[in-house]
Amino acid sequence: MNIFEAIFLGMLQGLTEWLPVSSSGHLVIFQQFFNINPPLIFNTALHMGTLVVILYVYHREVVNILKSLLKGDVKSENGQLGLMLIAGTIPTFLIGIIFRTTLEAFFYSLEIVALAFILTGVILYSTKRGKNTRGLSFFDAILIGAAQGVAIIPGISRSGSTVGFGIIRDIKGEIAVKYSFLLSIPVIMGATIVEFNSSVQVDYLLPIALGTLTSMIMGYISYKVLVRFVNNRSLHNFAYYCWALGAILLIIILL
Repeated sequence: MNIFEAIFLGMLQGLTEWLPVSSSGHLVIFQQFFNINPPLIFNTALHMGTLVVILYVYHREVVNILKSLLKGDVKSENGQLGLMLIAGTIPTFLIGIIFRTTLEAFFYSLEIVALAFILTGVILYSTKRGKNTRGLSFFDAILIGAAQGVAIIPGISRSGSTVGFGIIRDIKGEIAVKYSFLLSIPVIMGATIVEFNSSVQVDYLLPIALGTLTSMIMGYISYKVLVRFVNNRSLHNFAYYCWALGAILLIIILL
């Protein structure tokens, strides 16, 4: 992996991590068609880059939630949100642990990726019917956590499914976005710990650094773009891109 590939993959990861178009699905496509196979620690570093963006944007919320939980103040707004995040994280980890082998096999199947993109499009298009009228319940928290677990499948967008299901269930857009991104923090951190491999060649240090920096910059931009689309109640527009990409993949596979 050279510097240009590292920067390109960092840009791709940053743009697609928070936009509802599945970063893992795009990485599978580019890795298979262009035979780019970065080391595991590089993928881990890219995820850490996008995680830094969320910690920067929501650092006050994270601190307030942790304070409330440590004090045992579960009746406050931050305490309730903390409990909901715990409740939502449980189904994500259960799905990841129980179906890990099956889900990992999907990363080698372009057919699965194509169908997953189409399914993501369906979820996104369904957000047109969201009424944007209410807050988050514990049932919503668990449902969105399960959606995040299923989004391990490449082609199913994590942000698209979590924010999308929130909006479909009439949750206010800004609440759905906030919960979705806070919910991503323990999952990305957990996956990073599992995937981390400290043995890395010195030759990879510069590509890893440049890829991670690019991922952070593009991740911040993609986050801002997603929030704008949600606020304008136009998240469904990403469905057309997902459908087109899924259809093109299926045509290529059939031919």
